Amino acid sequence: MRQSKLFTKTLKDAPKDEVSKNAQFLIRAGFIHKEMAGVYSLMPLGLRVVNKIRKIVSEEMEQLGSEEIIMSTLQSKEIWEKTDRWDDKKVDVWFKSQLKNGNEVGFGWSHEEPIVEMMKSFLTSYTNFPKFVHQFQNKLRNEVRAKSGIIRCREFVMKDMYAFCATDEQNMDFYNKSIDAYLKVFKRVGLGDITYVTSASGGFFTDKFSHEFQTICESGEDIIYVNKEKNIAVNKEIYNKETLEKMDMRMEDFEEKKAAEVGNIFNFGTGKCEQMALYFNDKDGIKKPVYLSSYGIGITRLMGVLVEVYNDEKGMIWPESVAPFQVHLISLCKDGDAKKADEIYENLVKKGIEVLYDDRNTRAGEKFADSDLIGIPKRIVVSTKTLEKNSVEVKMRNEEKSELVEIEKL
Repeated sequence: MRQSKLFTKTLKDAPKDEVSKNAQFLIRAGFIHKEMAGVYSLMPLGLRVVNKIRKIVSEEMEQLGSEEIIMSTLQSKEIWEKTDRWDDKKVDVWFKSQLKNGNEVGFGWSHEEPIVEMMKSFLTSYTNFPKFVHQFQNKLRNEVRAKSGIIRCREFVMKDMYAFCATDEQNMDFYNKSIDAYLKVFKRVGLGDITYVTSASGGFFTDKFSHEFQTICESGEDIIYVNKEKNIAVNKEIYNKETLEKMDMRMEDFEEKKAAEVGNIFNFGTGKCEQMALYFNDKDGIKKPVYLSSYGIGITRLMGVLVEVYNDEKGMIWPESVAPFQVHLISLCKDGDAKKADEIYENLVKKGIEVLYDDRNTRAGEKFADSDLIGIPKRIVVSTKTLEKNSVEVKMRNEEKSELVEIEKL
């Protein structure tokens, strides 16, 4: 992409009401646009990051054998009444509206109930199991206080996956495999060394056990207790002597840390499916309830956490796996030399390298400041001075030193 064609512009200052680093940097760099409190649109650079995160997540979910679908955001009141989760006293994040005929509908904050209802049409025999499906979809949650930029929004992109199993053994086997798959996701996006699986309560999702994936982050909203030696962590809400005794550990083994939740998984057992009458016939023709577990990763939230973890005073520092482009090519050339910069750009693109090419007619200082803010991992500078040596200057975003590289070796 030529930066001169990019319709978004960088800003010197972020909106005054944004206090989180992720919102400040992402807005200033033109990755997102704020529509209202807790609601952001993805601009071209932000969408490229989200798509790369989504691709990584999708690959790991497909490795588990999950099939991708997409369900409606509009949800039936009657379906959620079956589990008593339409009641605002039970679930306080609903957005609700009315159809023209007066019927109430909700806007999806989660999809457990609708997908269980849908699966009644497909899961009737023990031969249908196990079955796993996932989707990437905008979720809507009526948060009382939307804060922390895109880490806690009223609208966000989420990957939610659902496992339908005939037995507890099937269900727990997939549950444990999903933990490993999630850890692979966080490692691939660049958060592997600072993300922990933590035990937690189910909240209003389920009264069964659940696990969260928490990334150590100073701006995080959660408190966890980490044992680095054992590579385990415990959520604050269940951190007590009784819990630690079951783990054969002591409080002095743990260190308190602030963290941001980047994923969660829930085991519903057969309770949800019994509430909604999802049964199947086993090999003896006996009717049995289905085991259900669900798995979530906030895709846009993950982008926000990455910014909170990888930044300096100048801007963002993207891990290579999710950066909007692999290379930021900056031309400081004029007149005839500009054609040589164009040629370098075209050759890089032909080689399959993703390049943001700053071909704008603006000052060098502005170009460098924008490059630092945008945070692409590798910067290549072409100037009359470097061309005299038939070279370009190459610098990594997270390093101070640069090096001259011959163009033919680039």
